[in-house]
Amino acid sequence: MSENRTTSLVACPVCDKKVPEWYVSDHLDHECKGIAATDKHISTGSKQQQSSSLSSLESKAKYLSLFASPTKKPRKPSTAAATSMLVAKKPRSDSITSTTATDPIVIDDHPPSTVIPELRKEKASSTLSDTDKKLRNPRLPLAERLRPPTLDQFVGQTALVGPQGVLRILIESDRLCSCIFWGGPGLGKTTLARIIARRTNASFREMSAVAQNIADVKKVIEEAGNLSRLANKRTILFMDEIHRFTKAQQDVFLPYLERGQIILIGATTENPSFKLNAALLSRCRVFKLEPLSVSQVESIVERALALKINDLVQNQQRGEKRVEVQQGVTKYIAGISDGDARVAINIVDVAVDSLAPGDPLLDLDCVRRALQRTHVVYSAEEHYDLISALHKSVRGSNPDAALYWLGRMLQGGDDPVYVARRLVRMASEDIGLADNHALPMAVSAMHACQAIGMPECDTILAHCVVYLARAPKSVESYMAFKSVKSVVEEQQPWPVPLHLRNAPTRLMQDLGYGHGYKYNPDYDEPVEQSYLPEAISSHTFFEERYRTKKQ
Repeated sequence: MSENRTTSLVACPVCDKKVPEWYVSDHLDHECKGIAATDKHISTGSKQQQSSSLSSLESKAKYLSLFASPTKKPRKPSTAAATSMLVAKKPRSDSITSTTATDPIVIDDHPPSTVIPELRKEKASSTLSDTDKKLRNPRLPLAERLRPPTLDQFVGQTALVGPQGVLRILIESDRLCSCIFWGGPGLGKTTLARIIARRTNASFREMSAVAQNIADVKKVIEEAGNLSRLANKRTILFMDEIHRFTKAQQDVFLPYLERGQIILIGATTENPSFKLNAALLSRCRVFKLEPLSVSQVESIVERALALKINDLVQNQQRGEKRVEVQQGVTKYIAGISDGDARVAINIVDVAVDSLAPGDPLLDLDCVRRALQRTHVVYSAEEHYDLISALHKSVRGSNPDAALYWLGRMLQGGDDPVYVARRLVRMASEDIGLADNHALPMAVSAMHACQAIGMPECDTILAHCVVYLARAPKSVESYMAFKSVKSVVEEQQPWPVPLHLRNAPTRLMQDLGYGHGYKYNPDYDEPVEQSYLPEAISSHTFFEERYRTKKQ
């Protein structure tokens, strides 16, 4: 009776696997992968019982599963029941004894070799196995097959994951804090998260704001809380495309980040300052991923070409002819990828697959046919960077640079009317009084863009941009009004002097409105009278010094 009670099986509250009741805590400590019977499992008994042979332990472990009913699935215990199981329950002295604790025995249906080794060695072996499987599986996307499993194989972001990179130190020491990976597509945000998943001792959950909703997130956070209470184990939640959640939805993470229930890793291609909740940003560290250099993308392209060509050889689609790559192809692909590794890999994938049967040469013409690039894609943040570059080029009187940034914007699909409106602003802000024809020119260009649209209006915009860039510059009116706004915002609204007020009625005239005003056309000489409130009568707003000559 006591033997049955000691070896009764229950369902693990995390993985639902059947384990001996008094081994639940140890099962959770071993990440639900197996249970090692060491001396901490052995009850204190007589010296004679503790000197029994190891074969006795193996024999009893072998038949533990006989006490479970093979036809009836054990009922999953409630949270309260699961918590009560974790109260220290020592087995009876007549259940299992052992003479040594140096070689733990696995009491689970997993082979000992998959459970007993140290966690990091086990993770390393499984990582190598997974990588080999990906490389040998041609049905997976090429970008997925080339995804590096370790930081040493990761390309780019040297400041973050290099030998002295702050992110590398945090990952290797398993002290990662909540953070946001911010960068364009194809820079390695998801790859970094999966490397963290292989290195960390915490539980790792990967989600996407595109595919999951807030209810899914709350479920994962609840599971993280249970795992923390039952097994004292942290949970890292990787949320891809986190900017897809609204700022109100992002509030769901705040209380759990505050008390450390989860460690959040968010990935976003958008500027966190605009797309993420300020309260969320205050609890996370932002890591900016920079675009890859041409040489870095070139090294990825070389690996992709080698793997793709090897697939052709393996499938014997080319017979004895091996595909050769023309010199300059890798550099060309790297140069047109805009620092995006995924774009480069996809170009390689399509270019090699598009080779005609019997064609042993991958040249630039083949790559261009596979590419068929019709437009330049850039993010919302880069949209503002480009218009800023255009404005500064016009202000700096550089028509070549201004035309280039204009072309980038139009080729990327920007609204030409938006560009024209900004040119109207430039005509007044930067050219201003130095050339009074600039403003009518910009307004005419805007009306023309509204009337005919793209692609015909591109020349009109170019005409206006060159005119503004070559015109003399003056910011006198811009700086003067900037000074006015500063005074209006910082000082009280001073009343209008009486002599400047309108007096349409006799009552207002009797009150002194307009009294003492000097009508300038009545005087041949300059009129001396104050036009500002007395408190700021000596203030000078307009200064004739913000002007440059025509360049």
